[in-house]
Amino acid sequence: MNKRIFITGGAGYVGSLLVPYLLKKGYSVTVYDIMYFTDEFLPKNNKKLKIVRGDIRDKKKLEEECREHDVFVNLACISNDTSFAIDEKLSTSINLDAFKPMVLIAKNNGIKRFIYASSSSVYGVSSEKNVREDHPLVPLTLYNKYKAMCEPMLFEETNNNFEGVVFRPATVCGYAPRLRLDLSVNILTNFAVNKKFIKVFGGDQLRPNLHILDYCKVVELLINAETSNIKNETFNVGYQNLSIIEIAELVKQVVQKKFSLTKEIDIIKEPSNDRRSYHINSDKIKKVLNFIPQNSIENSVEDLCNAFREKKIPSSFEKDIYFNVNRLKNIGAK
Repeated sequence: MNKRIFITGGAGYVGSLLVPYLLKKGYSVTVYDIMYFTDEFLPKNNKKLKIVRGDIRDKKKLEEECREHDVFVNLACISNDTSFAIDEKLSTSINLDAFKPMVLIAKNNGIKRFIYASSSSVYGVSSEKNVREDHPLVPLTLYNKYKAMCEPMLFEETNNNFEGVVFRPATVCGYAPRLRLDLSVNILTNFAVNKKFIKVFGGDQLRPNLHILDYCKVVELLINAETSNIKNETFNVGYQNLSIIEIAELVKQVVQKKFSLTKEIDIIKEPSNDRRSYHINSDKIKKVLNFIPQNSIENSVEDLCNAFREKKIPSSFEKDIYFNVNRLKNIGAK
């Protein structure tokens, strides 16, 4: 069956890989995005792709564009904690205020399934060895607080004709056409390749990680999963749980080997006020949906190294397109 997928925020980091991934699998895809990061990373010549420049706060336009779709995938948000430092009002209007109206629009338009990309950062700080989906949410920033607040809003609206599922991805890593270099593995790799040293802020904080290709596979899995397995369910999705310093050591090893470096890459530790630290357990998605990530942190670092070597990531410290905060500031996002 040729399912029609509507993706808000589909021109971002994840969307730039997810959209071509779904198109290759034969789905029809509509990307609805405000285009803070442009649409130049999308495969515009694909006849099964429709690109709409739209704001999720524009209810009328959203309602018109999402008609006649089977699945609604919500990726749209002001993404990552530091983005809230720019303009709290902007982030609140997009990440919180727009969510319930968006769910109702999807529901009232006859869309059968709504997939919400939350975040594993909703757990905040936890010393537990295995944080499962029923663990108390102790968000430390407005970004993760709003992610947590939106999850029950979706489940309040589900019924026999409208299914909702939430997944909480770990920190995403790896190469995608619209690349982010402000995420832990990607940051460290950029430093290792181009500066020949790695800066680590703190280092003891635990971070779960997820390769961007595995993220794409999870979305497709949730698009097609049996209703009984996903309705009103929440899934952690992570792979390797490592401390930042352990990630830095991994990055160092891969980059040194990949570029045959004779001089060792230095790791410089600096203090950090970022206290987020958690170790998520992803057994549920393995048990219920038989999902096991196939790609490691090492794979994501290798992919990034290849992209650097192929000159796909020019001016990796200067161009604002790689850094959400810089980009939003520079374009005066409203």
